[in-house]
Amino acid sequence: MNIAIVAGSNRREATSTKLCRYIAEVLTSKGAQVELYDLYERPLPFYCSDDEQVSEPVEAWKACLNRADAIVLATPEYHGSLSGVLKNALDFAGFDQFDGKPVLSVSSAGGAVGVSSLQQLQTIVRNVHGINCPEWISIGGAQRQFTAEGEPEDAKTRERILRTVDYFIKMTGLLRS
Repeated sequence: MNIAIVAGSNRREATSTKLCRYIAEVLTSKGAQVELYDLYERPLPFYCSDDEQVSEPVEAWKACLNRADAIVLATPEYHGSLSGVLKNALDFAGFDQFDGKPVLSVSSAGGAVGVSSLQQLQTIVRNVHGINCPEWISIGGAQRQFTAEGEPEDAKTRERILRTVDYFIKMTGLLRS
């Protein structure tokens, strides 16, 4: 099972990216092949629909999604929405990258939780014919603390992530068969 994890922040030490790294470790420990695509480290040009933008970064982005059997989209929550860099990246993708693939939405918010960004991600996924995982992961406030080893410090947060990732893996397996 190949899973693409998209870290949709433009900050080096974003908690949403730390969460992606932790999810990648969990998925790998369960036998998945994981590719982490970090939009901070691999930025894309601004999307423009006036012409077809073909460049190495855009092609690498699409290829990552094309290889995936399932996708994890992670974002910080900015002003009640997903990050601009993730929205920009998603504008380069479409049916070819998402059609029929399970997608897990993940958010890290400065406040309590990032529900608005998660709902918007799920709307985007529906519009490119991806299959939203009915579970999602949202961390906020004190839940955004990570150990030096990259694990969430809060035990309940770790449990929630493990339960959700297990559900996502099961869903992906069922849809692939």
